[in-house]
Amino acid sequence: MKKKLIALLTCLVMVMMPVLASCGGGGSSEGGDASEFKVGLICLHDENSTYDLNFINGFKEAVEEMGLSEDQYMIKTNVGEDQACEDAAGELADAGCKLIFSDSFGHQDYMLQAAKNFPDVQFVSCTGVNAAASGLDNFHNAFAAIYEGRYLAGVAAGMKLNEIKEAGKLKGDAPKMGYVGAYTYAEVVSGYTSFFLGARSVCPDVTMDVTFTGSWYDETAEKEAANKLIKSGCDLISQHADSFGAPTACENAGVPDVSYNGSTKAQGPNTYIVSSRINWAPFFKSASEAVQNGETFDVDCVGTIADDSVQILELNTDVAAEGTQEKLDEVKAGLEDGSIHVFDLDTFTVGGKKADSSNVPAEGTWADFDPANAEALVADGYYHESEFRSAPYFDLQIDGINLLDTAF
Repeated sequence: MKKKLIALLTCLVMVMMPVLASCGGGGSSEGGDASEFKVGLICLHDENSTYDLNFINGFKEAVEEMGLSEDQYMIKTNVGEDQACEDAAGELADAGCKLIFSDSFGHQDYMLQAAKNFPDVQFVSCTGVNAAASGLDNFHNAFAAIYEGRYLAGVAAGMKLNEIKEAGKLKGDAPKMGYVGAYTYAEVVSGYTSFFLGARSVCPDVTMDVTFTGSWYDETAEKEAANKLIKSGCDLISQHADSFGAPTACENAGVPDVSYNGSTKAQGPNTYIVSSRINWAPFFKSASEAVQNGETFDVDCVGTIADDSVQILELNTDVAAEGTQEKLDEVKAGLEDGSIHVFDLDTFTVGGKKADSSNVPAEGTWADFDPANAEALVADGYYHESEFRSAPYFDLQIDGINLLDTAF
């Protein structure tokens, strides 16, 4: 009930406050001494998690570009989604940090409380949803349009499936992918759907099975999930989970793999194709410079592929199908200039029907709380993901994707 209420308040506020793609400084107040500015990052796990490592790398890149000294930034790792997060935020604030980021959705309630406790400090709950509804001017949410990167990664996967099919090496009658998801949250649904649509844009007969682990980081569970998908006849595996479990399973089984958050080529030199990731450095830098200069920044911030906040990483040409890089360059250009939309309503159906304002929203979407808003979500022939708040809200279950379980 608490989560529903928070979501409702957030969604209602979002109707009145569209998300701005640029998250730099706006109005200003007097800035402090740059040499005294400090910034902090709170991570759910540590460098062993591909997810947290991606945040840490982006944070370090941002502070380096700003020329901050080592005593001007602090990182706290292995901070749980509980009171420990509020405590960590308080410790960073007491240490002089004027801007504090956290990297996990489950941190947001504790970051919100910390923002109330320290009104002179700016707090950002990355991937969260409750900043706009909070009414606080020192609490923010941030994400990126990673569905664009997922779509590109899917294109690379589809190219590989075509190669396998042409070689007569499919495990079944038609190409089938497997996907290891953490939870059934909209963030995961948006990710696996955009990946699937990218693959299907070049490999029209592909289907995909999705299974869930119930954890963001569980190497054993992720490896077991990947093995289950491989044994069921999947020709390629991708994931939205944070360990090397799935890539390792793919390497052991000789099954192509598309990873997330960073390259897993070291773990799978013979199977890794490509990875997409959110590049957090541009946002970390712009938000930090805003606070350093005494300026404000948006309550909801969304980076895109056009501003390099969404990246497709270096292609492993030893595994990828011939012509993949050229195709990725073509599609990326289309995403940047708006000629390609990931959730084009002509490219998928829901229960055999085209998605429109009559069957959008599904439960949990931004528009669920006001049916009139469904028109805005599907305007101009495509679903407007991450345009009305920073965190993903696409959670339609489209045809062609088979959920093996929904316990999480």
